[in-house]
Amino acid sequence: MYICYLDESGTDIIGSGTSHFVYLGLAIPAETWKAKDEEISAVLKKYGLENREVHTGWIARRYLEQERIAGFDAMNWDARRAAVEAERREWLVKTAALKTTKNLDELKKNLRKTAAYVHLTRGERATLLRELASMIGGWKDARLFAEAIDKTTFRTQPPPMPLYEQAFTQMVQRFQAFLTHKGEFDKCDIYGLLVHDTNETVSKKLTELMRSFHAKGTFFWKITRIVETPLFVDSRLTAMVQMADVCAYATRRFFENAEEDLFNRVHDRFDRSGGRVVGIRHYRHRGRCTCRVCAEHS
Repeated sequence: MYICYLDESGTDIIGSGTSHFVYLGLAIPAETWKAKDEEISAVLKKYGLENREVHTGWIARRYLEQERIAGFDAMNWDARRAAVEAERREWLVKTAALKTTKNLDELKKNLRKTAAYVHLTRGERATLLRELASMIGGWKDARLFAEAIDKTTFRTQPPPMPLYEQAFTQMVQRFQAFLTHKGEFDKCDIYGLLVHDTNETVSKKLTELMRSFHAKGTFFWKITRIVETPLFVDSRLTAMVQMADVCAYATRRFFENAEEDLFNRVHDRFDRSGGRVVGIRHYRHRGRCTCRVCAEHS
């Protein structure tokens, strides 16, 4: 049994936010889950993040208030946290005085999302993400599957289907293909289960889509190896979904900003068949692309 943990990076809304929408699955054998979960916990403990959620986008960003604190890097964790919290209280008071509710709400959200990580410098946070990516890259029995959609190719024409549904369909097909080929190679039946980050916006639609796939198959595959509809879980409580988030973030930043460090650390885990990388696709509708992923995929 393989469990495939699903998460996305970027927004699927065309013309909004990121230029790419990345939907990614991290599949691991069920029997190795406990050892991998313990490995994740050991890494997080080194950075004072036991039982904390790894949300890569919030970890990776700049915290300007840290940069305003003299000698911040030389402080211990408790002193750093106290200094940042004092700086943030002052920041909230100044923002509230401007009487712009939207700005204040956005600031509160940003501070809440990053609160767990303020005791780490930006360099330490970058090292944490590199260590997690290298750890995932070292899981030889794990497989990654990803659909990276370039939204800029739909500026003059709509996509053939909603991007989230397209990405989910591609993920299901690749996971089914992997399970089928793995079973043929091992001469046994191998099954899989999808575990998805809780998303009220898409959960009903994805459940309906998966029921349709079980009944009718997809364009390319009959779904014989994936059991049930996706199980939706709270990513704050499920470390493996957080690791899918690390990989999805690394993949999106590779396409959007040509950032290779994190992506290179997980790249070998993308599924392969006959020497060709089949686990990831860079979808640009009718646009041509000469990027590394497109070259490997073809």
